[in-house]
Amino acid sequence: MTETHFLDDTLALMRDLRARCEWDAAQNHETLRPYLIEESHELDDAIRALDDRLMREELGDVLLQVLFHSVLAEERGAFTFGDVATGLITKMKGRHPHLYGDAAREPWERMKSRHRKSIADGLASGLPSLHRAHRLQDRAAGVGFDWPDVEGPAEKVEEELGEVRAELEKLPKPKSGAPPVLDARHYALEGELGDLLFAVVNLCRKAGVHASIALDKANEKFEKRFQEVERMATERGIDLPHAGLEKLDELWDEAKSHEVRTSSAD
Repeated sequence: MTETHFLDDTLALMRDLRARCEWDAAQNHETLRPYLIEESHELDDAIRALDDRLMREELGDVLLQVLFHSVLAEERGAFTFGDVATGLITKMKGRHPHLYGDAAREPWERMKSRHRKSIADGLASGLPSLHRAHRLQDRAAGVGFDWPDVEGPAEKVEEELGEVRAELEKLPKPKSGAPPVLDARHYALEGELGDLLFAVVNLCRKAGVHASIALDKANEKFEKRFQEVERMATERGIDLPHAGLEKLDELWDEAKSHEVRTSSAD
């Protein structure tokens, strides 16, 4: 059976479910939004785990959402899955005029910038902050607002860190357990920390690293290392909340060195 037949069968299945399943028949674009978000995250988890079996399954779940929305639109007379596919083909050929035409190769962001009203035009409102920062910087770079290499962004990170330190100096020493005072000094620090984060994202981008992926890996490394700290503490009868910073640092360093030895053995 060809891939076209498989796709035809999935569309036929989706139409049949809409006709004969109470739950599927009751859905609309709005009610399906949470499922699209959830399935996208589950696919992302499968990709991060390098699990081909799970990735295949989750790709099917994402495809189900694409088909579901397409059939809903078809029922409304808005567009069909064929229109979706045709639009995709047209877009991808337009992105590669040097492959599907006689135009010169050109960066995609530069081509798209000609059709935008502003830098944020078309960016999804629900993008995670790190991803949104990366995309905004990409778009600015598409019209030439960019450093030529990583040196500029690296210096900017150092500059922003200096400004954060200056704001930290203005804060009163916090009392143990007391919440932060939300005054002008707090919001000034918040602004400088935001600038620092934005500068770090830009450094990542210029170095060819996506900040959200880098942070995912840092989170995973911290989680595994601290779980090892918790394991050692339990094994040795150490009460973590009352162990103190010095003991926690000792356990942390031990967990880190154990991690290095394990990696070397692998």
